[in-house]
Amino acid sequence: MSIIARFRDIMSSNINALLDKAENPEKMIDQYLRNLNSDLGKVKAETASVMAQEQRSKREWDACRDDMEKMERYAIKALEAGNEDDARKFLERKRTFETTFSELEASYQLARTNSLQMKQMHDKLVSDIGELEARRNMLKAKWSVAKTQERMNKLGDSATRAGGSISAFGRMEDKVNRALDEANAMAELNAGPKDDIEDLTAKYDQQSKNVDNELEALKARLKNNN
Repeated sequence: MSIIARFRDIMSSNINALLDKAENPEKMIDQYLRNLNSDLGKVKAETASVMAQEQRSKREWDACRDDMEKMERYAIKALEAGNEDDARKFLERKRTFETTFSELEASYQLARTNSLQMKQMHDKLVSDIGELEARRNMLKAKWSVAKTQERMNKLGDSATRAGGSISAFGRMEDKVNRALDEANAMAELNAGPKDDIEDLTAKYDQQSKNVDNELEALKARLKNNN
């Protein structure tokens, strides 16, 4: 496949369709750009060769025109010197150059057309690569956001499950508390009515005992003073 045919295939390819089919668009566009940059190197070399051919054709064409003009000048000089035969020879040589001039002009025009086409294709490829470079950066940013969102979605599912577990734990805690309250209430009912009289008598017995102790302490202090 020629470089021009390859270039046309590149330009006519549907990049968006390729990216849609790619499992990892980021890797796909990196590879595609590597291929394009490799092709750009070939296009540059081909363009330089075609442009050089145009320049050679232009130089040959200009040189032939100079030769034609030179023969005409010498023919004029020969006529001015009265040498018609010499003038005829110069004009005959000019006629030969004219035939060559027409051929060289056609070659130059063809080379110029090819050069312009290659230059346009080269510039188009450079422009497209620049656009894709910008799109690659945007794509990578979007891909990163998409992967982050995907991870967040997974974490959100985990959080939802954790919330359900916490809710279930709370329900179990309420059930345990209710069971404990019921057990305490049942224990209180089973204990029957409480007789407070024993506590009441103990209260007064303790007060009497405290007074007796204080009285004995005073007696002991008076005795020591005497």
